Formats: sequence, C-alpha cells, structure tokens
Amino acid sequence: MPTFDESRDETIEILSIVPTQGPGGIIAPSCTAAISLAVDEINSGTGILGREIRLTTIDGGRPPSVVATEVEALLATGMVGAITGWHTSAVRRAVATAVDSRVPYLYATDHEGLPDERAGVLMVGEHPDHQTVPAAAWMGRELGVRRWAVIGNDYVWPRHTAHALRRALPSPADIVLERYVPMGTTDFANFLDEPALLFADAVLILMVGADTARFNRQFTAVGLSDFLPRLSPAVDENVLLSAGPGANKNLYVASSFFLDDNDGRRARYRRHQGKFAPVLTTFGNSTYEAVHLLRGVADTVGTLDVPTVQARLAEGLAVEGPATRRGFLGNQAVGPTHLARADGVDFDIIDRLD
Repeated sequence: MPTFDESRDETIEILSIVPTQGPGGIIAPSCTAAISLAVDEINSGTGILGREIRLTTIDGGRPPSVVATEVEALLATGMVGAITGWHTSAVRRAVATAVDSRVPYLYATDHEGLPDERAGVLMVGEHPDHQTVPAAAWMGRELGVRRWAVIGNDYVWPRHTAHALRRALPSPADIVLERYVPMGTTDFANFLDEPALLFADAVLILMVGADTARFNRQFTAVGLSDFLPRLSPAVDENVLLSAGPGANKNLYVASSFFLDDNDGRRARYRRHQGKFAPVLTTFGNSTYEAVHLLRGVADTVGTLDVPTVQARLAEGLAVEGPATRRGFLGNQAVGPTHLARADGVDFDIIDRLD
C-alpha cells in the first residue's frame, strides 16, 4: 500500500475532511476558513518538515463509506502526507480503516473514547472522561443535577459518550430517558412528550450541528428551558446562531477550544479572511489547532512516519506552537477543558474542568 514519501516533493498534501452538507454543514465555512489561516501561517514560516502545505478539502457530510473511498483513492497516489478535519466519528472510523495507519490522522473534534483506534489516529478533540463526564459532575455539584435524560444522533459517538456518563453516575438508573434519532431529524416531539423527561434534572444533547439547533428551538418552544438545564459537548457559535438567542437559555457547553480574546487569534483570523468572513468558532478553532499540532508533531519527531510517531506518542510527546493542546499522552492531545454557559449567540466561560 502506498505511503507518503517524504523525499519526493517540496510540498506536503494534507486532506481536510469537513462536512459541507447534512446537519454538520453549518460549521463548514468556519472550519475551512480557520484551517486556511493555519496553513498560511505555517507556510509563511518553514512549512512542515521544510515543505509547503498543499490542502485538499473533502466533503465529510456524505456517507462514511463514500468519504473513505475518496480518501483511499487519494492515498493511492502516494502524495498525501496527513489527514485532519472536523467530521463525525462514524466518518473517522471508516476513513481510519481505509488509511490503515499509512499517514497521521489528526481528528479535530470530541470523540467517544474507545481504545481500538488505529495507529496514527491522533485525537485532538476531547475524550468524554475529560469533557462530558466532568461537566456533568459540575452540574451535579453546582446545580443539584442527579438524574439525566439523553438525546443523541444514532451512531457511535453519542451512544458511547452516554455510556461513559452512565459509568460515572452513582447508579445507571440515573439516566431516566435515552433516545437516539437519525441525523437530519426535524421533529423531536417523541422525546419532548415522553413522560420520563419530567423525572430528569438535566438533558445531555449528543447531536450534530443543525440537529442540535432544531432540538433547542423545539425544547424552548414547549417551555422546558426555563427549568431544565441542557449540557452539550458539541455546540459552537454557529449552532447558537442557528437556534437563535432565545433558544439557548440554560444551555451549558464543555470544550477545550473556547477562544481567548487576549491571544490575538481572532484578530489574525479577521485580517486573513476579511470582515465578511464566517465567525471563528470553537469548532473552527479546533481545526486550526489540529493543523498546528500536526506541524508541532512533525517538528518534534522529525518525520510523519506513523511507526516513528507512534513510538514517541507512547512515551508522551510535548510540542511547541500556538495550540492550547501542548502535547499528547498516547494518542490523546492534552490541555485544559472549560465549561461555558450560552449567552445569546456567544459563550460565557464559567469554570475550568479538571
């Protein structure tokens, strides 16, 4: 199987997998623009291993097998040096099988925390034990939440994240309602009308993009947002905007990628993209950091050869660069995670989750 030949070219091709359709499509402009900023910042210096990045964007909103087939065809050229992007875990698992550890694959969003990832798949996004679980514990301490209802899309990430929460709760029965719906669902009445929902103290939302926005509008329309807090690990400013400020009351979000207004990243993004660019969001920021982490790994290890990278990851790997995730323990990027409360169409960071 072809692998990337670091001696062949003065450029390195990176595949960026971002959904441009489906419920995740609302985040694509922000992610694509943020990745572009990261690429230009790196190319203005020494590139990756002395090579200029050449970016190819793939629509990750299609069925996982279709995305994986396209990635496989591009890998067959031997010119692809790495893969990154924001997309579902279902897509990631299909693509990782096709990649088969030939090139590094930096996954930029939160994941389900399963131990069976292939060599070379590096998790930039959060593990549920360091994001959803401590956020739920915070809500227990600060808001008195004991019983949970869960609504998720029907695939691997929501189901296993809910399982992580169940393991952490005092009793499995503390999840009083659990429902999974297809991606693209538009009517959540079956969940909202469920009598068991009234026994919950909070709702965990494990859906993607526009599905979350639609759910939040319907949740608010039936009057539940006044007394039932919601938690999600997968909401950015585009999701808040899509739902509308009135639908975001009592909504809490856990993330490692909230933007610090003091670090200048927003200003650099605005200069790079122009005043009419899509907003730089937490999801966009995660993809920006993934590209810089790729450069950091390459510079630190001296190669993108997966067995060599994997051996260094096993020892723990610190990297330099602008990312808040400053290294890896195993294949998991490490860095602080914070909890925020939605404030209209923005976030108010209220605590750090340790």
